[in-house]
Amino acid sequence: MRRLLILHTNDLHSHFEMMPKISAYFNQARRNWPSDQVLTLDIGDHMDRMSPETEGTNAIANVEIMNATGYDAMVLGNNEGLTFTPDFLRNVFKENARFPVLGSNIYERATHLTPDWLLPSLIIEKSGLKIGIIGVTAAYPAYYELLGWDVTDPYEAVKTLTEQLRPHTDLIVVMSHLGLPMDRRLAEGIEGIDVILGGHTHHVLEEPLLISGTYLAAAGKFGQYAGHIELAYDPAQRRIAQFQSRVVPMTTGSEDDSSVAALLDRFRIAGAAALDEEVAQLREPLRLDWYGESPLGNLLAAGIRRWTSADIGLVNSGQLLQGLKEGRLTRGRLLDICPGPINPCRMLLSGADLLQALEESLLPEFMEKPIRGLGFRGEVLGALSVDGLTVEWDSSRAPNERILAVHVGEELLDLGRDYVVGTIDMFTFGSGYLSLSRGKDVVYMLPEFIRDVLAREVTDREAMADSHKARFIDKMSFDARG
Repeated sequence: MRRLLILHTNDLHSHFEMMPKISAYFNQARRNWPSDQVLTLDIGDHMDRMSPETEGTNAIANVEIMNATGYDAMVLGNNEGLTFTPDFLRNVFKENARFPVLGSNIYERATHLTPDWLLPSLIIEKSGLKIGIIGVTAAYPAYYELLGWDVTDPYEAVKTLTEQLRPHTDLIVVMSHLGLPMDRRLAEGIEGIDVILGGHTHHVLEEPLLISGTYLAAAGKFGQYAGHIELAYDPAQRRIAQFQSRVVPMTTGSEDDSSVAALLDRFRIAGAAALDEEVAQLREPLRLDWYGESPLGNLLAAGIRRWTSADIGLVNSGQLLQGLKEGRLTRGRLLDICPGPINPCRMLLSGADLLQALEESLLPEFMEKPIRGLGFRGEVLGALSVDGLTVEWDSSRAPNERILAVHVGEELLDLGRDYVVGTIDMFTFGSGYLSLSRGKDVVYMLPEFIRDVLAREVTDREAMADSHKARFIDKMSFDARG
């Protein structure tokens, strides 16, 4: 029997506090196994630009800690592929990574070739076995094309590469940043895959799934677990004879790798220094309210409207985590209050769909709704912040009947007309307000995030002054005051 230990992680999303624990666990496992019998893989989304260490060091912190942990390979996740430009990724991986990076279904759009810092597949020899490694990432063509990539059907990529590698290898391992439903489909439909290591949907498989002869494993998210697989391969029968898989909790009391902890301390200092760059000097504070109108929400909505050259700007106030004090404003502070990798976009939206979203935004069940995924890094959806609109409403009226009139500029909202709306990509996927996903002719604007929009707005004195002007006028409150 040829024995093999596979250690794997996925979806760390720059939770650096867990990385010394993961490295310590990997080192402990390596001490118990011959070094040539250990394979260590990451299944993508290691990097997340909400982290000061990642943002402040241009993701070098992630790569250097992966080097120190001793990864044998990783696959690009959508968080790497969609929040960094291709040139940026080339520089950080080509100059710093001491491990191969796989992208089996991603190509340069101009040449339709795999770039020189990516590999479509890889054969690694461990424990006398030739192991074919395939790495695929979730396909978001509309986004990737804007960044200069072509991203192809991952199922077809895995099928083609499995057929190519199978005659030359003993085992086929797929690093799948696709999600559990797609992993099941790969296992059911493609013959010849031995192991699928999953990610993207943050699922935890405490025990392996066995589907059509393929083993599936996954280790959750944020470094809460490390994946641990022990297998025995029978060369005579050319098959896996034994397979045990588990996830190991990386608990608070777990041992830390002191060398990785020291690296992390260094990168924390370097990241903080880089993010101390001044963006603006604020003459007055900018208040934020998740459950109503506020100057900071208005400023961001106005900035998105201008950024996208739209008639109307819309953004949920929950994208912003805190208000801003007067005085010195830095890149780091903007990252603190607006950490999500959310991109502006432009669409055509009907007046009827716009009115529905505005009505819903006045309801507590929408404002208090927790949101997960699609780049959101806040706690609740919050109210809608708007620009280019004036909304007259009556808080005493029944839900979904509170809006009395909406003016777009000087004109009354026409329910049958399409308006050019600047908003955020998250809404186009149905997160938050279903009516905002019905927009047409959507244009995503990459690579800038909405915090880049905000950075421009805080330097504009006129925009700052306008942010204090009310967009929502409660006629009930107005009438009560006389």
